[in-house]
Amino acid sequence: MLNGKTIAFLVAPEGVEQVELTEPWKAVKQAGGTPRLVSTDRGQIRAFHHLDKADTFAVDDTVDSAEATAFAGLVLPGGVANPDYLRTVPQAVQFVRAFFDAGKPVAAICHAPWTLIEADVVRGRTLTSWPSLRTDLRNAGATWEDQEVMVCTAGPNTLVTSRKPDDLKAFCQAATDAFGE
Repeated sequence: MLNGKTIAFLVAPEGVEQVELTEPWKAVKQAGGTPRLVSTDRGQIRAFHHLDKADTFAVDDTVDSAEATAFAGLVLPGGVANPDYLRTVPQAVQFVRAFFDAGKPVAAICHAPWTLIEADVVRGRTLTSWPSLRTDLRNAGATWEDQEVMVCTAGPNTLVTSRKPDDLKAFCQAATDAFGE
């Protein structure tokens, strides 16, 4: 259902929760799509298993050269350090905002909505996230729900969010459904 569609995965040079990168990546490939790893730096990114270093992955594009128009959707994996870093990089924030401006689907899991808050795209939307982001999201104008997966269409695009790695099955299904529409 994603044949011919390329999906961006935006991550920081280090700190992404590996399973929140690799499971949606596999789901996009299994649905016939082409995942592309986008980061702030060229070379490789370092994933983590919570606080422990995990594998490295080759970067396909950087935020200073990638354009949202080249992609059918965006995945924002979590991990605490990953979105915390991305929200401090103006080009990364603009890259995320561009998907909303273009009406393209975005899927964010765990701590990833921090980057959405910085991009000022959560006001009036209903999301879920890692529970510690609840107050941040509410302060940014979102409605927060403690659900396995939330699919919000009350905005310029479809926004899929989930809380944690345990929610990945539902997150991957909802994300690939949104990218396939």
